Amino acid sequence: MQHALRNDPSAGTMDELRALNARFIHNFVTRDVASHEALLHPDFINIWPTGQRWDRATYLKYWATAFDPNVIVYWDVRDELVTIIGDVALVRSTNKHIRRRDGNEVTGMTMYTDTYLFENGAWKCIQAQLTAVAPEHYPPDDTIVSVYIEGTLQPRAN
Repeated sequence: MQHALRNDPSAGTMDELRALNARFIHNFVTRDVASHEALLHPDFINIWPTGQRWDRATYLKYWATAFDPNVIVYWDVRDELVTIIGDVALVRSTNKHIRRRDGNEVTGMTMYTDTYLFENGAWKCIQAQLTAVAPEHYPPDDTIVSVYIEGTLQPRAN
């Protein structure tokens, strides 16, 4: 696959980064640590909405058990935006989640920015940063890219 050269965000590169975003999310939902680890740069860092920072090893340990389809009954990806600046790509999106807690369903959204670096012929995620989204800023449903119900990817409506 042809990769973007500086200041040339080709359609193929944009598609590649969207596919990496889909794989990133799918790895989370399916708890696929090996596939996810392959996406991460050796110097990867995660920044939580609280400001807490996790190194690569801590993050991957969490990744192995973080998604529970009996607790996170709905998960979607929406409002995807990819920006390429030279050898850096910002992949931003929002996840809507519905979690079962004490017999109740709680809905929330989290926006993320995954920063990718194109190095040695591949895009690698060097940072993932999460931000809680206030209800008045929730992106609309018409921006949904993918939906998981109880951990299962739903077919896309055409």
